[in-house]
Amino acid sequence: MQIACLTKPKAGKECLGMQHDISLVSTIAVGLVYALIGGYIAVRLRLPPLAGYLLAGIAVGPFTPGFVADAHIAEQLAEIGVMLLMFGVGMHFSLGDLLAVKAVALPGAILQMALTTGLGIGVAWLWGWPLGVGFVFGLALSVASTVVLLRALEAEHALHTHEGRIAVGWLIVEDLAMVLVLVLLPALAVPLGGHALHAETGDGRSLWLTIAITLGKITAFVAIMLLAGRRVLPWMLTKIEATGSRELFTVAVTALALGVAFGSAELFGVSFALGAFFAGLVINECDLSKRAAKDLLPLQDAFSVLFFVAVGMLFDPKILVHEPVKVLVTVLIIIAGKSLVAFVVAVAFRTKPRSALVIMAGLSQIGEFSFILAVLGQKLGLLSEEGKDLLLAGAMISITLNPFIFLLISKAIPHDAPEVAGVH
Repeated sequence: MQIACLTKPKAGKECLGMQHDISLVSTIAVGLVYALIGGYIAVRLRLPPLAGYLLAGIAVGPFTPGFVADAHIAEQLAEIGVMLLMFGVGMHFSLGDLLAVKAVALPGAILQMALTTGLGIGVAWLWGWPLGVGFVFGLALSVASTVVLLRALEAEHALHTHEGRIAVGWLIVEDLAMVLVLVLLPALAVPLGGHALHAETGDGRSLWLTIAITLGKITAFVAIMLLAGRRVLPWMLTKIEATGSRELFTVAVTALALGVAFGSAELFGVSFALGAFFAGLVINECDLSKRAAKDLLPLQDAFSVLFFVAVGMLFDPKILVHEPVKVLVTVLIIIAGKSLVAFVVAVAFRTKPRSALVIMAGLSQIGEFSFILAVLGQKLGLLSEEGKDLLLAGAMISITLNPFIFLLISKAIPHDAPEVAGVH
């Protein structure tokens, strides 16, 4: 309809009104322009580009003067970035790689999340927060951002190394655990001191039924992707490639990435990121995976930048002035406490020293799942506005510092340094 207005001039205010409904266009255009300026300044100052992207988000967010981007649209654009990035990771991460690190990633991630959550509960108790609030706060601190980890691994050329595969597998386990948490938390809200989203609160049987249904859906999705998807999706891509149309092939790759991610979330309740990852995992079985990854790279880069801009838009700088001590404690839990826990857990499972350090660095930040959990916690009465602002402050600072942590590890232990025997 808007195209008709642009090609066929019409009288009246209706067409003019539609022409001015450009929230999506303005959010993308201004967000990318600000990100370009912020990223360029950051690089010139020898800072990570993502620091500039985060500052660009603050500049177009609701807590600073000037242009204010549409936060709801920015959030959805960020989701697209996560989906495309995870799809690309899946295309370079074979099922064998994932299974090879399960002995470390599976128990390690679960134990690390439990210990970090306990650390968050302890700090919240010292601040006088209720147990349920401390539980949500600690859980949000325990899960890292897959997007930030992948960016850091790519910058260090470590994505396809042994330690890179362990780190990615670790976060995949965290993502699966968080999917389960987000489904179960509403049923646990009342026992934890919050309130239910609906009138009915449920009982013990409904809780166990919810757990069973959730696990069943996740299992069904993984089974379908690994059994049927491994045959159907590569076959579809091969047929499209046979047409000889370059743009149709690019459309097909993008459609598979976003379509499978959206369908998995709607039908099976898994996150967009996990759905896209498994879609890429099965595409990896196809000989065209390298071409697909190359075609998708520009979109991945553009939308992953919008992810960081969207994170910056959520941040209210006033928390740095009002609660500086609590912000510092939150950042220390993320960068020092959680990282140390991850390192100890990884070493306990006989992981190589460098691999343990990479895991430690990769987990020294929080991201998308922490924000989702914070919003849900607020709706359930299990997290205050102050708690949400502390999580956002911790995310902003830890994401900005994360590349420097990886740089320190790279200088301390080069890639070609000899290591003691461990998990291979």
